[in-house]
Amino acid sequence: MGDERQVKRNIRRLSHVKTWQLFALLVLCGFIAATFLRLNNIEMVQRREAVMNADSTGDTEAIKNRLIELQRYVAAHMNTDMGTIYLEHQYQRDTEAANERAAGDESPNGNVFKKAQEICAPRYSNLGSYSLPYQQCVVNELNKFPAASQLTSELQLPKANNYRHSFISPLWSPDYAGFSVLLCLLIIIIIVGRLISLGALRMILKFKHRKASDWL
Repeated sequence: MGDERQVKRNIRRLSHVKTWQLFALLVLCGFIAATFLRLNNIEMVQRREAVMNADSTGDTEAIKNRLIELQRYVAAHMNTDMGTIYLEHQYQRDTEAANERAAGDESPNGNVFKKAQEICAPRYSNLGSYSLPYQQCVVNELNKFPAASQLTSELQLPKANNYRHSFISPLWSPDYAGFSVLLCLLIIIIIVGRLISLGALRMILKFKHRKASDWL
């Protein structure tokens, strides 16, 4: 009888907090966690836009600083996966600068580069001098001249991959979003543990009743 009373006492203790109350608390914490996760993502988007704005202005120092800020924020906050950003304007500027250096008066082959540009520019005017088809056209035209390898080597174009940036956010971070997610997981564990404990205690009590009836 003593064991049976202890089992009933444990059941009453677990029944003090209702399952629906725990679910209500879980919904509330889930809403809070979703809000903080959303705020993390909004902050990332703002920093990503700051990088793109710096890219459009052409301030290389600002681009560098905004990239560092974006990288640090993404690395320290969950739910900030940003995908890949491409510094298109900076790539255009660097490509056009490379073309100007190759076609400049100080270059011994400048006239050759100018001829290649004059041929290719009308063909790809809608794409711009930074586009890959335009650059390939210039290279093809340079290859028609003697010592083509020397000419094309002077056209040192920037690599497009150097202008792509992608940072990965952690699965969990020690911020408001991270701790609210942990709280949700803790409540879920409590709910599951409570249901399992109540089920096990009731099975034990039922088994004891059955065993007692067998003795009668």
